[in-house]
Formats: sequence, structure tokens, C-alpha cells
Amino acid sequence: MALVRWRPMNDLLSIQNEINRAFDEAWRGRTPTPATGLYWPAVDVTENKNEFKLVAELPGMKREDVKISLTENVLTLRGEKRARKEEENESWHQVERTYGSFERSFQLTCPVDASKVKARFEDGVLTVLLPKSEESRPREIDIES
Repeated sequence: MALVRWRPMNDLLSIQNEINRAFDEAWRGRTPTPATGLYWPAVDVTENKNEFKLVAELPGMKREDVKISLTENVLTLRGEKRARKEEENESWHQVERTYGSFERSFQLTCPVDASKVKARFEDGVLTVLLPKSEESRPREIDIES
């Protein structure tokens, strides 16, 4: 039998944190559902004149746990962050990390060259480089005299 000390203030703060997280997720349109789970990786998407760059934080995940697809200028990340199984001889006292399946899609503002897309996964960070297609890149037009 495990002895657990009841700390009412810690319990109230934990409940408040869960309520804040639920409102934050709803505000950002990230309401967890059975289809998406509770895990929602942080993602940065940047653009320059030649390419889009997506960087996603996926701590604790392996390369094979993530799938990337590109269809009609929509980049989609799918994956699952799996929880560690509780061992028979251990008890969990606090669980704050989130787990579950996720799917995030990003509409790109111009066509990309799908044959040149590159992805790298290193130290729990996924980086995807999406070169813009030649016809969508800005170019200077000479003015004839």
C-alpha cells in the first residue's frame, strides 16, 4: 500500500492548470478529440522567396512514428506519441506529459516542387524544407526600351 499525502492546494492548482489548458486549446482550435488525442506538437512555419520551412518539436518520438504528406499544396503531419507502460512494481504520482495521435495540416500559399521536398529528424525536432516551384518564385522582368 502506498502512502500519498493529500495536499489540497496542489490538487486545486492541478485542476486549475487542466482548466486553463482546456480553454487554451479550445481558444486556439485545438480541442482534443478521440481522433486526434491530446498531443499537439508545436510547429513553426516560415517562408522566404525560395522555400517554406516547417520545424516541429516532437520530443520523445522516433522518426518512424511520424508521417508527412503533401497533397495540392497542403502539408500534413501525422503521428503518435506513445505513453510508456506502467511497470508492475511502480506507482505513478504525477503525469503531466501528453500522449496520443495527432494530425496537423498547413495550407501553403503557393505551389511547391514536391520532388525536391526534404525532411530531417534530429534530436526530437523535425525540419521539412519545401522549395517553391520555379513558376511561383518571384523574378525580375526586364523592361525593353
